[in-house]
Amino acid sequence: MFGFLKDKLKNWIGSTKKEVETKAKKKELAEKPEKNKTPKQEPIKKEKIKIEKKKRSKQELEQERITTQKVVSDIKEEGTEIKSPEEKLEEEVEKLEKQAGTSEEEQKETKKLGFFERLKKVFSYTLTQSNFDSIFEELELLLLESNVALEVVETLKTKLEKELVGKELKKDKIALEIKESLKRSIKEILIEPENLVEQIKEYKKIAKKPYKILFFGINGAGKTTSIAKLCHLLNKNKLSCILAAADTFRAASIEQLEIHGNKLGVKVIKHAYGSDPSAVAFDAIKYAEQNKIDVVLIDTAGRMHTKENLLKEMEKICRVTQPNLKVFVAEAVSGNDATEQAKAFNELIGIDGSILSKVDVDEKGGTIVSIGFVTKKPILYLGIGQAYEDLELFNKKKFIERLGL
Repeated sequence: MFGFLKDKLKNWIGSTKKEVETKAKKKELAEKPEKNKTPKQEPIKKEKIKIEKKKRSKQELEQERITTQKVVSDIKEEGTEIKSPEEKLEEEVEKLEKQAGTSEEEQKETKKLGFFERLKKVFSYTLTQSNFDSIFEELELLLLESNVALEVVETLKTKLEKELVGKELKKDKIALEIKESLKRSIKEILIEPENLVEQIKEYKKIAKKPYKILFFGINGAGKTTSIAKLCHLLNKNKLSCILAAADTFRAASIEQLEIHGNKLGVKVIKHAYGSDPSAVAFDAIKYAEQNKIDVVLIDTAGRMHTKENLLKEMEKICRVTQPNLKVFVAEAVSGNDATEQAKAFNELIGIDGSILSKVDVDEKGGTIVSIGFVTKKPILYLGIGQAYEDLELFNKKKFIERLGL
């Protein structure tokens, strides 16, 4: 028995010794890895290094991503967005669409198209009735402020509407299209006058009697002065004249005409105040026939277009004198009043042409268009000052240019 225990003890001591030696050896290897590493440890360490590098790279990328997000966030807070070139171009197209005044429905419909089709639509579109009404509203106000009569404005609107609504226009040329259309409409309204001097000279060749011009209009319109200016123009062109003072109603009217006659060296036929104006005109025509005078210029009393008895007296003068030309005289600055006067006189006795005085102080020009429209007769001359030379033959092209068209 003791022998068995002895053997067991030996075996246990031996195994313990081996374990101690093994542990000591492992410790030694752990403390000196460089001298005792095996060939298999080398690739393992390389893989570990690569993994570490990847970890660092991911960390750096993550850090960069966080930094970028922070910068973008800061920019957005300041009100600025970072957009791609495509996004910027798309935004510009949408901006142009809004500036063009397209409705939300039109914009939605437009967005269904391709980019270049949309871009084309931005710069040209069909003018709708609602868009035209919106545009003309401002133009209408401008015309009315310029003394253009309402019925003329309505006519111009109809003409422009007919020409422009439904027409495809370039958006940057809409104003030009409206301007050109307005210009054409005014050209149609205004009639280019014949040269009165040449007309009288032609009449003189075929007729053995004087050319008779009857002037009418309201008080203070500038009839007498306009007669004197025309007389001066005719004399300059070697046409002899005589003046008939048929205004026997207004005080000092005869003396005023006589002053002009003396300055111009022209005879004035007159009767006493209160006399029949038709008789004065008749005597002047007879004197001209006897003395072979080329032109008789007949001044009449200023008549309000609302006074029927005075207008009937004008009818009588027309029957007696049978004038070759009936001239309505009005102030350019009197606006719609002049238009109503022209309309009334034209309906009663007929107007062959008009002379507009005080054009030099008229900055609007609408009266000329309105009178041309309601009478359907030419504007003959424009009074552009106080001197005898200040009578200008009306020129339609020049007038339209003056309007800025």
